[in-house]
Amino acid sequence: MATFVKRPAVGSVGQYQMSAKPFATGAFTVPATGDAPMEIVFPYVTSWFSIANGDDSVPIRVGFSANGTTGSNVGANENNFYVVANGDFQQFKLRVRSIFLLSATTAQSNVQIMAGLTGIVNDLFGPDDKPNYSGSVGVG
Repeated sequence: MATFVKRPAVGSVGQYQMSAKPFATGAFTVPATGDAPMEIVFPYVTSWFSIANGDDSVPIRVGFSANGTTGSNVGANENNFYVVANGDFQQFKLRVRSIFLLSATTAQSNVQIMAGLTGIVNDLFGPDDKPNYSGSVGVG
């Protein structure tokens, strides 16, 4: 007889209500505009994440797809990113599997990432659960 293990999924509300597991990075360099964005893949779905832009002169773009972050999606939704200002700290209460980072200028920037992780393994997004973060629908 097969044994099934019930694991939390994206819609498991309790995973977002309880304290999150910590995830932190040391400082790293974000590529300059014109280069490919850097993807930070979280081992579990986040309940929140924060970005500290340690550079006093270079803002950074935060997006949810490479196209959205570079602004390369031609059309009405070509700039689907959020800018974290020079030397700023921003926290986002979002459930994501990964984020994309890119400098908003031709200079590189330094950032640190911290996140609160749920117990939801990031590959548990089923075909119907995967949101379109391609930059083509206003998100990305």
